[in-house]
Amino acid sequence: MQIVTDHGADISPEQREGLYIHYVPLTITLGGRVYRGGVDISVEEFYELLERTGEMPSTSQPSPGDFAELYRNLARTDPDILSVHISSGLSGTVNTARMGASMVPEANVTIYDTKTLSGAQGWHVEVAARAAKAGWSIDRIVAMLQRMTAATDTLYTLSTLKYLIHGGRISHLKGLVASILSIKPIIGVEKVGGTYVTRGQTRTLDRAIDTIVNMVASVYPANTTMRMQVLHGLCPEGAARLRAGLDRIFQCRWLPVGPIAPVLGAHTGPGLVGVVFAPEAQLPQF
Repeated sequence: MQIVTDHGADISPEQREGLYIHYVPLTITLGGRVYRGGVDISVEEFYELLERTGEMPSTSQPSPGDFAELYRNLARTDPDILSVHISSGLSGTVNTARMGASMVPEANVTIYDTKTLSGAQGWHVEVAARAAKAGWSIDRIVAMLQRMTAATDTLYTLSTLKYLIHGGRISHLKGLVASILSIKPIIGVEKVGGTYVTRGQTRTLDRAIDTIVNMVASVYPANTTMRMQVLHGLCPEGAARLRAGLDRIFQCRWLPVGPIAPVLGAHTGPGLVGVVFAPEAQLPQF
């Protein structure tokens, strides 16, 4: 079985080591050029270009033809393919994957909608790849992914709302009012439609980070063994503050801290800080 995903998934090199994961790139338009996320531009280059140009980037999902080409090539080696993607509530990627799969009858493609993005999507992809490597059946892997979706949550905050407003991820009027008031929202991803939802708001980034810690602590008792991963948009100080706050409360099994992918950073800009979290007891072990 072969695993396919998109660059909405944040997976560190340490998590990918020894695994076979195939990507369909999402594209970013910035500074008059089109880049394939994760291929043509690094994280550092993207954020440097974002600040230097002062332009608002745009993104686009893969075409059905992009998916069909990849599925067709993979099917020559193994026709069983599990395609694990960014939430259908945030991107049309799942729908285009389905369209692409319909164009390749020789491939047995199963599409899984993670209802999430970034590091949480990466967790799904990693465990799917590990299970496939271990020889699990597709039904068993999908059942495991469903448990992963139910167990994991994401919370993040960001220093500016202008990128979310530009990308249409929040309403222009609501975002404009929040920007004028210097509000820092705490944003999650709800599990039914897989869309953004506001969990709270504060006036400073530090206070927003501390609020995220308190929100996690309101759900799980102190000293719970948790799997966690902090991601950020070139905001290492905020990432360190968030990790330290969570370490004071929980027994944390940390996955590598890392930068958020450019295709996601295009909608959030620099200054984002967030965490993916789940109780270790509810997650698959490999």
